[in-house]
Amino acid sequence: METVLQTTLALASVTTVLLLVLATPLAWWLARRRSVLKDVLAALVSLPIVLPPTVLGFYLLIALGPSSPLMTLLHPFGVRTLAFTFTGLVIGSTVYSLPFAVQPIRAAFEGVGERPLEVAATLRASPLDAFFTVVLPQARRGFVAAAVLVFAHTIGEFGVVLMIGGGVPGKTEVVSIRIYQMVESLDFAGAHKLAAGLLAFAFLALLGLFLADRRTGAVGL
Repeated sequence: METVLQTTLALASVTTVLLLVLATPLAWWLARRRSVLKDVLAALVSLPIVLPPTVLGFYLLIALGPSSPLMTLLHPFGVRTLAFTFTGLVIGSTVYSLPFAVQPIRAAFEGVGERPLEVAATLRASPLDAFFTVVLPQARRGFVAAAVLVFAHTIGEFGVVLMIGGGVPGKTEVVSIRIYQMVESLDFAGAHKLAAGLLAFAFLALLGLFLADRRTGAVGL
């Protein structure tokens, strides 16, 4: 069980850090642009919300399999497939949790508005300086929300993880997969314990997010 918990926490941590880095420029572009391409990209980012996890997992399994064009590009580096590996699991979780990172950060960027950037420009701040010293501090609530949502969502993900990871012990077996295996073996007592743990974790994560949002809102951030 210790290995399963370590794999689950490692997957959630890596996915969260990776998505905060990837989602920031994407959310900034979506918050600032006004074009048809923006709507197309926003729809693509939001697809994992409405797609069944097994459908997304199926296509990711094909994309990361040994015969896919993507993996062919990695053959010279000795990589034949990323399916049923921890790296593949991270890629799948990153794709599946992408909207849970982009949407809160995008909303936070849109909430900053134009005025702070105009003031920064009058003070001769470069766009990059204005982004790091003005935009990011004011949008930190969006980053906190994105981190909490992505981490909690990755902890509980099942369909995509099962399709790409397959539950290989010591490599890709996570808590949600272990619950499924316990139910299959009629170990309902063990499944109850793990499921109750995930339920409590999800509730506490959301409660902490709401309390943090209420506190920061009270001081006008």
